[in-house]
Amino acid sequence: MNLWRKIWLIAGPERTAKRNFHLANLLALHAGVLNSVGFVATATYTSHMTGITAIVADHLVFGDFRMVGIGVLALVSFIAGAMSCALIFNWSRRRGLRSRYSAVLVLECTLVLAFGAIADRVTWDHRVWLFIPVLCYTMGLQNAIVTKASDAQIRTTHVTGMVTDIGIELGKLIYMPSRADLDPVVANTQKLRHHLTIVGLFFFGGVLGAAGYLSIGFYALIPAALFLLILALPPLVADFRDWPAPPRVG
Repeated sequence: MNLWRKIWLIAGPERTAKRNFHLANLLALHAGVLNSVGFVATATYTSHMTGITAIVADHLVFGDFRMVGIGVLALVSFIAGAMSCALIFNWSRRRGLRSRYSAVLVLECTLVLAFGAIADRVTWDHRVWLFIPVLCYTMGLQNAIVTKASDAQIRTTHVTGMVTDIGIELGKLIYMPSRADLDPVVANTQKLRHHLTIVGLFFFGGVLGAAGYLSIGFYALIPAALFLLILALPPLVADFRDWPAPPRVG
């Protein structure tokens, strides 16, 4: 299989477990970069809606309405990103477009590239009110599209579920039955490898993002977003090439 075909399949309409895994790896790395840059810049993990919800609840009790406002804005922005993904995906799917996944990724990467290029020039004292919704919106887009692609089997912007599954599979792996006549407990080693890989890439992306931000600021977002954009573009380009009547894909 030539390189162009491999690139096409990453964000193409035909999904398999292997392709979803490769896409998830790329998105986990990208999410790690984006999440860490966001945290170092704003002291908020913009992919962590569990933590954001807790922040809203806690600071509501403390009477810190600034943090409540930031938290609510983050939640609304993440939801808006997921909603945008659903709108774009279903509009594309109903028209048989090959870019049903690609279009969402291209939108995300374009936003991140623009944000990375101009964020350091924003000197407004309250720029966190701009930065957090942009970052949370892109996270919502990304998490929703990989959820669509994998039939809700994979998430890439947070790792709690995957870490839980890693613990479960490790428990199965080391379980020693007390009776030989019982059915064996068998670990899903493929699932374990996949989750370890995704969590590892999210961690590695976080290291790159934090180190990159400390070195060059928000420009650290550009390389990862540009790489993902290049991989996501082919199906969208193909649909534009064949417009207004692209081949219908079921």
